[in-house]
Amino acid sequence: MLQICLIILVLQLSTAYENIALEKPAWQLHQYIPGDGRFHASNAVDGLKTDFGPGGQCVLSESHKQTAIWRVDLEGIRSIRHITIYYRTDNAAWGPQNQYSGRFVGFSLYVSNTTDRTEGHLCVPDTNYTRDTIPAVLNVTCPVHGQYVIYYNERLQGKTYPAGYSVEAYNELCEVEVYGCPVPGYFGPDCSFPCPDTNCRYCHIETGACQGCKPGYQGHQCELPCSHQYYGEQCNETCGNCSDSITCNNVNGTCTNGCDVGVYGDKCKIPCPSSRHGKNCSRTCTNCDTCDIFTGQCTAPCYSGWKGTHCTEKCDGLKFGAGCDEDCGVCLDYTQCHHINGTCFDGCDFGYEGELCKTDCSRGTFGKNCDQICSVNCDKDPTICNGTTGECPSGCRPGWEGLQCDMVCSEKKYGKNCSQACGSCYNHDICHHVNGTCFRGCDRGFKEVLCQKECEPEYYGYNCYNNCSTLCINETCDSFNGECYIKHTTQEKKVTSEDNKLAPIIGGVVGVLSACLLVVVIVVVLRRNKKTLDEGKKFHPGNSTNCTKDAALKVQDDGNVNNVYQELTELSPPSIYDSLR
Repeated sequence: MLQICLIILVLQLSTAYENIALEKPAWQLHQYIPGDGRFHASNAVDGLKTDFGPGGQCVLSESHKQTAIWRVDLEGIRSIRHITIYYRTDNAAWGPQNQYSGRFVGFSLYVSNTTDRTEGHLCVPDTNYTRDTIPAVLNVTCPVHGQYVIYYNERLQGKTYPAGYSVEAYNELCEVEVYGCPVPGYFGPDCSFPCPDTNCRYCHIETGACQGCKPGYQGHQCELPCSHQYYGEQCNETCGNCSDSITCNNVNGTCTNGCDVGVYGDKCKIPCPSSRHGKNCSRTCTNCDTCDIFTGQCTAPCYSGWKGTHCTEKCDGLKFGAGCDEDCGVCLDYTQCHHINGTCFDGCDFGYEGELCKTDCSRGTFGKNCDQICSVNCDKDPTICNGTTGECPSGCRPGWEGLQCDMVCSEKKYGKNCSQACGSCYNHDICHHVNGTCFRGCDRGFKEVLCQKECEPEYYGYNCYNNCSTLCINETCDSFNGECYIKHTTQEKKVTSEDNKLAPIIGGVVGVLSACLLVVVIVVVLRRNKKTLDEGKKFHPGNSTNCTKDAALKVQDDGNVNNVYQELTELSPPSIYDSLR
């Protein structure tokens, strides 16, 4: 009968307010037979109150536990007037004799804005009731605000509990009803009056007195915004690092001017990822994977080709690559290579080739980028030369000179190392640079292939082609111009036009001798052929020059030519004409 009266009283008290826990999410610790819906935490907020036993309308926890916890989530902070708990009775009479009353005593009831009961408001302390005084349907007045209603009971080892308490902790709740206003900011019997203070979020559900400010405000009547660098619920939240140290929005904590260095997000509380830095984390670490979120200084090694604390400096000093530890090749004019991959911008210097200009010129090449071919005039092996200069290591082939053996021998030289002098070529021509031969033959007075040998005494002129015997008595003459020589007793002297005084005499003597010689030849021929000569061709001694020793002596009488005649008689052999006489 007492139980029925209590239920009627509770119904009367709750008619003005709404059960804001009905069918809201619920949770319990240590469910009896996990997974079995007959004992699930949601049974306590399903609105069913016809069976107070294990028939599927109550919550049952596991046995042999030291703590028992159940809670309901109101899905938002709500104004609460009172809470009604229907405990398990197994539909039997309630009182000290009921075995479940000992399990009910010692519990605590909390209203909290979090799932942590210790952060909430304690509505029922664990010492309020004994086994004799606790009712099966308990109505608890608790005019506060909160999101979670938490039931808690314990039987800890080593702790002494009052007589009548169960040895183990249980939560065996058949229904939990939370009465209040479904919308915050209202009060009154039917939750129809808004809280009187503008910035008041929660007010006393009966009196309207402000019990909690809207986020971002403080003060007795919530008339003040949060202090500098604070915002939110009860102004307990700290602003993030807004740009230029400007305070955040007092309500939601957002930074209207963006974030300072090292953080990002609408509240500027999220540290930059390791790869970014600066205001709003808007800058990427420069040439490294990670950097200081405030300064941008690299905390990981620089990418290949970069150096410095911020990895913003290119490799230099003829270095490239990771850590700037690799040496550049020999770029043109020994300039810096590409700081990342080591390639040479303008190609390789003399003697090197390849993408990095680190490879010596291949056999037979030299110069910039090894784009020149060794001279075919290199001695021994024309495919070998200095990769830088093109110089032939074994010198040049005959007829060539210069560092790269690319020049024919200079004028008047030929042969190996151009060390041999040309002969006397025709008209002072140059000779062949390899073998020294003269292209158009020899100059006057010289003969043979190289034109280096002088004519024999009886020859003269170009290539020594002319014979002195046709003109000179002693058959010797000047090899250059063919001028005849005359004999002296002790020396040989060439007769030239410079001897002005002797020239007429010598000329006369030579003429006489020549005439005599001609006569002798004719006589010999006539005698051999035994033929009669024509009258006009016979020799007439009286009409011709007297080619006798007397005639010669007559010339000798002239004092100016005496010596010359003597020299001529010494040089000339006995006359055939004399023998004929």
